[in-house]
Amino acid sequence: MIKSIHTLSLIFLLNIYISCTPPRSLYRMEGSTPLIKKINKLIVDSGVDLNMSIQIVSLGDNKTLYDYNSQKLLMPASTNKLYTCAASLHYLGKNHRFKTQVLARKNNLILRGGGDPDLTIDKLDSLSIEVSKKYKSIDTLFVDDSFLDSLNYGEGWMWDEGPWWYAAPISALSINDNCVNFYIEPGPLGQNASINYFPETSYINVSNKSLTVNDTLDFKKIRIDRNWVSSKNDFIIHGEIMDTARIDTFYRNINNPTIFVGTIFKELLKKNGSTVKHLSTISKNSDDYFDLIEHQSDSLLVSAKNLMNESDNLTAELFIKSIGALDTLPGTWKTGLDSVKSFLAKEVLIDTSNIRLADGSGVSRYNLTSSAQLIDLLKWMYKSDYKNDFIYTLPGGGWPKSTLEKRLTSEAGLVRAKTGGLSGARNLAGYITSEKYGDVAFAILMNGYIGSSSKYTRLQNQIVKAVIYD
Repeated sequence: MIKSIHTLSLIFLLNIYISCTPPRSLYRMEGSTPLIKKINKLIVDSGVDLNMSIQIVSLGDNKTLYDYNSQKLLMPASTNKLYTCAASLHYLGKNHRFKTQVLARKNNLILRGGGDPDLTIDKLDSLSIEVSKKYKSIDTLFVDDSFLDSLNYGEGWMWDEGPWWYAAPISALSINDNCVNFYIEPGPLGQNASINYFPETSYINVSNKSLTVNDTLDFKKIRIDRNWVSSKNDFIIHGEIMDTARIDTFYRNINNPTIFVGTIFKELLKKNGSTVKHLSTISKNSDDYFDLIEHQSDSLLVSAKNLMNESDNLTAELFIKSIGALDTLPGTWKTGLDSVKSFLAKEVLIDTSNIRLADGSGVSRYNLTSSAQLIDLLKWMYKSDYKNDFIYTLPGGGWPKSTLEKRLTSEAGLVRAKTGGLSGARNLAGYITSEKYGDVAFAILMNGYIGSSSKYTRLQNQIVKAVIYD
């Protein structure tokens, strides 16, 4: 009997030990022992079971505080934008401005794009006002996107991304993030929902098949589809909206952004008193055209802050192609990404032999990097002349209109970081200020889960807090 009790006691104690001990794989690490124990417990308690690559380094003494599978290659998702932002500051410079030009010859105009990621309807309207003062009748308005190549979608972008805003096509002439904003609110009961959209342009067709209801039985949520398979800009609105619902906003991308911009410019010219007989892509030598007027964007630093805070994919890809345009015209993904890898290899001294860069935004699942490589970049930028500008672009915890708006809200002044998310991937990398460790660089890559991302974002937040408050 005593032997049985003793055996049961040993089993009980063994179960306690196992339950409080990190998985065996977690022993493959280096770092500060107290912090290792704290983070290991967080990982074990979270119940996560997936591929992870984590590295945390104090920037003052370059001491590794935590290291787990830091050499493991995983999908960075939007933490890939850390490479894009750093390389853009290096190659283009924080004061770089993107130009949108209008050229003229007799009664013909050329609208030439320069890769501006932040061109708005209002800014395009300002150009049209000035043009309409000088030209009341225009034979042909040519749209010229030749500054960048004609590939609209990045390598490895999934076929079913379809019309979603985050996979908008890329063009040297881009406007309103190459999207249409749909504003949907209830209509009269039993009738179509009320639909408004921006910009209002003849370039798109909208079919409203929605229904306003007061019953959730067999309720079908509002859905907006674009006929992307046939490369058309026909939007169909399906589903139901409750008669008590508030206005909701949807963003859908458009096909052929160059013609999209040209059509809007033509319509703005008409509004301001100028008629355009024909709209066409550039088809002739423009050497004999003269510069009529141009719009210059805000500085690259302004665009870079938007890139990192809102995780704007279009901006990232326009940055990459514009870097490419420094070497060859038109600018391409290949030349731009080759330059990024050259920067990482020659300046940052990262071994790029196993890095895979397929795009600038992280949309592609062909991108591969490790937490150690991200840390190498973060350390180098921290010590470089780009330090203040680079950190300026990163959102802080709880910052409005950023990807950290609802995360680390109590640590707003203590963390600046870039998120990264795809289906099955949640990542976070940036800088922490800790009373114990000073300034810290961290990178947490998590790949390979199914379902909700909530427990992975929660674990990342807990790890960041563990460093801050250790």
